[in-house]
Amino acid sequence: MKFIKAFSAIAFTLILIWALQRKFGPVPPIGNFLSPADGFWQNAESKNLLPTTHLMLPGLTGKVTVKYDENRIPHIFAENEHDLYYAQGYITATDRLWQMDIQTRQAAGRLAEVLGPQLVEVDRYHRRMGMVFGAEKTLKAMMQEPAVRQMILAYTDGINAYIHRLHPRQYPIEFKMLDYAPEDWQPINCAFLLKLMSETLAGGSNEFAMSNILKHFGPATTNDLFPDYPMHEDPIIPVGTKWDFKPLAIPQQSASFLAQMNDSAKRVVKAEGIGSNNWAVSGSKTANGYPILANDPHLNLTFPSIWYQVQLTAPSVNVYGVSLPGSPCVILGFNNNISWGITNVDADVLDWYQIKFKDSKKEEYWYNNQWNKTNRRVEVINIRGQAPLYDTVIYTHHGPVVYESKAKKGDGPDFVPVGDALRWIAHDESDELMTMYILNKGKNYDDYRKALTYFNAPASNFVFASKNNDIAITPNGKYPLKYKDQGKFILDGTDPADDWHGWIPFDQNPTVKNPPRGFVSSANQSSTDPSYPYYINWSFAPYERGKRINDRLTVMQHATIDSMRILQTDTYSIRAQDILPTMLKYVDVSKLDKTQLTALNMLKTWDKDFTIQSTGSTILNTWWQKMYSMIWSDEFADKSLQENYPSVDRTEQLLLKEPDSKWFDNIKTPAKETCADIINQSYKAAITELVKQFGKPGKSWDWGNVKKMEIMHLTRQEAFSSGNFPTGGTGSTVNALNNGHGPSWRMVVQMGPKVKGYGILPGGESGNPGSFFYSDMLKAWQKGQLKELLFLQSDDEMSDRIKSTLNIGSK
Repeated sequence: MKFIKAFSAIAFTLILIWALQRKFGPVPPIGNFLSPADGFWQNAESKNLLPTTHLMLPGLTGKVTVKYDENRIPHIFAENEHDLYYAQGYITATDRLWQMDIQTRQAAGRLAEVLGPQLVEVDRYHRRMGMVFGAEKTLKAMMQEPAVRQMILAYTDGINAYIHRLHPRQYPIEFKMLDYAPEDWQPINCAFLLKLMSETLAGGSNEFAMSNILKHFGPATTNDLFPDYPMHEDPIIPVGTKWDFKPLAIPQQSASFLAQMNDSAKRVVKAEGIGSNNWAVSGSKTANGYPILANDPHLNLTFPSIWYQVQLTAPSVNVYGVSLPGSPCVILGFNNNISWGITNVDADVLDWYQIKFKDSKKEEYWYNNQWNKTNRRVEVINIRGQAPLYDTVIYTHHGPVVYESKAKKGDGPDFVPVGDALRWIAHDESDELMTMYILNKGKNYDDYRKALTYFNAPASNFVFASKNNDIAITPNGKYPLKYKDQGKFILDGTDPADDWHGWIPFDQNPTVKNPPRGFVSSANQSSTDPSYPYYINWSFAPYERGKRINDRLTVMQHATIDSMRILQTDTYSIRAQDILPTMLKYVDVSKLDKTQLTALNMLKTWDKDFTIQSTGSTILNTWWQKMYSMIWSDEFADKSLQENYPSVDRTEQLLLKEPDSKWFDNIKTPAKETCADIINQSYKAAITELVKQFGKPGKSWDWGNVKKMEIMHLTRQEAFSSGNFPTGGTGSTVNALNNGHGPSWRMVVQMGPKVKGYGILPGGESGNPGSFFYSDMLKAWQKGQLKELLFLQSDDEMSDRIKSTLNIGSK
């Protein structure tokens, strides 16, 4: 018996040792992960920084000094540009290496090789979207510009210098969790990050749903429900702006207009209500007589943050702002002369074409009344633990065929396969880093305009301010020359009339400089009023945020940094202002119970502000969602319509101006519902739902309790995430916190003889969950506070905010 017990103990120990060194599915080898020498314990970092450290790196040509402030934000001083971008790459990698790795893998379609077969379809989609194809072309263009080439190569060398110094015990914790090692950085990874941003901001599409809606309802109803210009609008370029150019001839519309649909594929549908804000106020409206610029790009909030704060200084440049980890330069920021910020235009620069193949070999496709040869690109998708997948992607002159139809049971010999090809601006050569390179050094408005000529995608509203008292905004990008609504539906890949017909000239992109009203602004709404002669898109973000910003800036005088901070965190609802009086008017109080009456009185006394403590926000939001669904869910029940309901603006138009509309009737009931019926039914349903979830009306109905936010780690690990926290605001308020999206960077810059910048990240500089600097700025961000940004003018400038200095020399 003793022998059996001893043998069993030894066997168990051996099996345990074996198991601890093995990877089971997504679980890393537990022994390695828990190892005191090399495991996750090694990732703990002290808050206390050594005052001065020294480092020798290969490849530098001079001396670099990095000063870290109290938030561990690096202020990099170099003797030349090569060393500056080398150091930027090295320093960024020390804080964000895993984030840089996983994001470029995502864009390149290389997740499955480290995360396993469950990511194959994600990788396959990115390959078929042409992300690699586009990155290769972008890299080619960037490397042809000597300044950008030097910058990318130096930045790449800096990242690799850090990687080559790492022992496995020093790997970021995510590498240990997922059991893989960092690989050398490649210059194309910088291009992949630009493609990833294009996908984030201009990679969704509604064409498939819209085409099915057109087939289902017909042209008249489709144009009525999905108009080309909204009822409410306050465009980015002020109404009445004169277009001082002779426009090009607009292409003629295709006769075919609507192709036959391939309904089998799953599409990425654009979401409504995700946006950003920026504005610049002229010195005539500020307290110190110089412009103030503000920018808060609203993106998916993550740990680590999308952005990385940095100051870059060399004899030719001194700039502060945020960069994209994995890409050189400052993307949003300021120097001693100018400041700039960006929001998304949401231009229609991604179109789908239905391709008709000659036969099942798909070697030829019909275009311009003849058969044309296809090209093929073999995408090799490596899969962890499995053999690679070889995916052959067909290319036409439009671009890659992302979706292909296959013969089904019952299809005869005459079956003609079709496919959906993608024409996307992100496939074209571009050099967006040259834009940033020029802006980083920019001195005036002319430099701003020169920089924008290099920027293709994603189309962005570039706001600008200078110490010369100029302000400007340009919805800028490389816009295809199209006929009106070209790309609203799937296009006919056989007809040359549906091709893109060249480009809108850069100097005819909508822009305004120093307008009489004393400010410029954008919040993703329509770029212009309908007088602009070219088609950019038919659908933009709702107008409410832009309207609120413009209302506040119109009456603002003697503006300060704090005026801008308060506006960035504004939660007043223009939507509530527009719709609530009419909704209340239709409520039949005689048919409400006590709880419903109590809630109604709360709503009547509400100030239309989506604050954390507001109960009116909760009631209206739930009521509106119920009403919106009741109006449209019956007519749009067909799965092929993808729940692509008419916009909020079109729904408001029904409520405010078309109370007798047929769309209020629920076609699934024998009765004929009216506007009043739907409003009353949806109100009662909303209150019933709130009581069920939160009890009787009271504190538990506060907006901050009902609508919570969480900033998730990129791995979705709860332990590395923020946990839920209460917030004000919603998608239609200036502080557009909604469903995990929000201000990924808040920045306000006061121009003047001495520029002052203020900003905050929703987290911290470090990507290491074991670091104090992983989330040290989160509380200030949650409170709507800004921190003054330490903008040093030289490496010997003294400041008590500098807590540590790193001196880097060349080996």
